[in-house]
Amino acid sequence: MASDVRALGGALIGRDSPLSLLFSLSIAPLLAFLYFSLCFFTLPPEKALVLGGLMILYYIPPSGKESLIPLGIALGIPWWLMATSLALLDVLTSLFMILNFRFALRIPVLGPWISTFLDSGEEFMKKRPWISRWSVLGVAFFVFLPFQGTGGVGATLVGVLVGLSPSRILLAVAIGASAECLLFALGSDIIWRLILENLAFGAGVALAVIACGALIYLFLQRWYDGGGE
Repeated sequence: MASDVRALGGALIGRDSPLSLLFSLSIAPLLAFLYFSLCFFTLPPEKALVLGGLMILYYIPPSGKESLIPLGIALGIPWWLMATSLALLDVLTSLFMILNFRFALRIPVLGPWISTFLDSGEEFMKKRPWISRWSVLGVAFFVFLPFQGTGGVGATLVGVLVGLSPSRILLAVAIGASAECLLFALGSDIIWRLILENLAFGAGVALAVIACGALIYLFLQRWYDGGGE
């Protein structure tokens, strides 16, 4: 299956000319830079730079939505902008993967991880049949899960394994990433407001949410590792 997926991934977007290659490599980064530039019309320059730094941190493990979104809100970034920014990064990462699958295999660290994931792809899908069964929603829920590897890169690989078209992979990533980012952003914004209004009460609510979140995480981890049964 791994070799079939690599061949399919490389053929998702057929192009051989240097111009097409340049376009496929640059379109996702250019869109991300354009989005960041537009943020200067929404935020003061210093906060826009903070947002840019958080967007870069998102690509450095173990940073994730569950840590960067609350941090961004605490630093003064509106909740809706933090949610939009990280969800967009997942979609653009998926777009880059779709357009440059073969190139991604040559990127240090990322390439070996992709190869390892694909080599175990058949076992991965057999253990989690709900992803294929639910199709687009299955991949979207995979993205929604707060685990390492469920972002734009992992979701694209899973989408290819499921047999989704590029547009349906992007749709699944957009749905899952938006839902997850909104959940973390709204929750974090409410908690920060409570802390600012009443430190003791807000801290108590934060601790209760963290405890509940940890229990939910452990439950989802067991459910996920057990194949969703």
